[in-house]
Amino acid sequence: MKTLYIECNMGAAGDMLMAALLELHPEPEKFIEKLNSIGIPNVKIEYEKAKKCGITGTHIRVMVGGEEESEELLGHHHEHHEHHEHHHHEHHHEHHEHHEHHHHSSLGDIEHIVGHLNLSEKVRENVISVYRLIAEAESKAHDCDIENIHFHEVGTMDAVADITGVCMLLDEISPDKIIASPINVGYGSVNCAHGVLPVPAPATEYILKGVPVYSNNVEGELCTPTGAALLKHFASEFKNMPLMKIQKTGYGMGTKDFDTANCIRAFLGETEDNTDKVVELMCNVDDMTGERIGFAMNRLLEAGAADVFTVPIGMKKNRPGILLTCICSEEKREEMVRLIFKHTATIGIRENRLDRYVLDRTEKTIATEYGSVRIKESKGYGVTRTKAEYTDLEKIALENDIDISDIKL
Repeated sequence: MKTLYIECNMGAAGDMLMAALLELHPEPEKFIEKLNSIGIPNVKIEYEKAKKCGITGTHIRVMVGGEEESEELLGHHHEHHEHHEHHHHEHHHEHHEHHEHHHHSSLGDIEHIVGHLNLSEKVRENVISVYRLIAEAESKAHDCDIENIHFHEVGTMDAVADITGVCMLLDEISPDKIIASPINVGYGSVNCAHGVLPVPAPATEYILKGVPVYSNNVEGELCTPTGAALLKHFASEFKNMPLMKIQKTGYGMGTKDFDTANCIRAFLGETEDNTDKVVELMCNVDDMTGERIGFAMNRLLEAGAADVFTVPIGMKKNRPGILLTCICSEEKREEMVRLIFKHTATIGIRENRLDRYVLDRTEKTIATEYGSVRIKESKGYGVTRTKAEYTDLEKIALENDIDISDIKL
């Protein structure tokens, strides 16, 4: 299985992710030309070699109006249009003075900009989903409606470039699976217009709910909302590197120097497709009601069975009966046998030990106009399948008095 592993020992920011992935691309110069041709307003992206702690990698420069924007600036307006400016990209750490002439863009404006870029529909949907994760996090952090979130003009174009570049690169590299390490978020504080916020900043912390994070001896905001949202959207797991045959490694460099190399490292390689051993337990019953069979099935599933199902069969003396089958791990075998005898009328259970080939199943959360929706994704053996969590769709349909088929994700 073609696997991408992203090492976040120095956090994550959009430009560093893009730089690391660019080193994995077979034609980085052509890719940057393509990225510059899609029509991001007033933006030019450049790349250059950079060295940190003796390691050479790639640094991305996003030029907005001819000047390099050193920080992501996210903010929101309240009803009275108070200005809030939130500085990110601690990898750069350069203070950016607020200029009153800078405009701000709403989420709708961002979606309009992205909608007019020369992108495939798949990449466009990914870009908008990542932006929605950021907007939702900012709205929660500042207790205002998502429609009132406004993004700082210069920081917006910088972030649009970073997010779009990462989405395009992942589409072209096309890994079957993306895994990220636990994320170093740094420590300390970050300045904003209304005061000093703790690290990780509230929006970043909201995005990273459920993701393993840590802080070591590096002071500063290592993980930005953009970096967090990109990882949350694309990574199926956050864990240490799996067993894999590495084929290529990319280094994405930040700007500031630390005692530790300020970079994101991306590994592209092969991991084995998933197979496992399972136990199949079967029994025939012809003297149980449907209610009792349903009760038994529920108890087996609650106890950790991988699957339980029934098939109608003909039994001795021409009696209609039910074949009950329970699939479980070898570790669960004894418990399942005990429960089958406890909750069914059978006096015998048959057992098979099987190899099972499975797609790698993961779940991610996307932000939609209706709120967060969980998406189940299965990959492996050259196929990819996605499906929205039914209970989330059901909730949206009931809350909005619409049919499930009318929900557009």
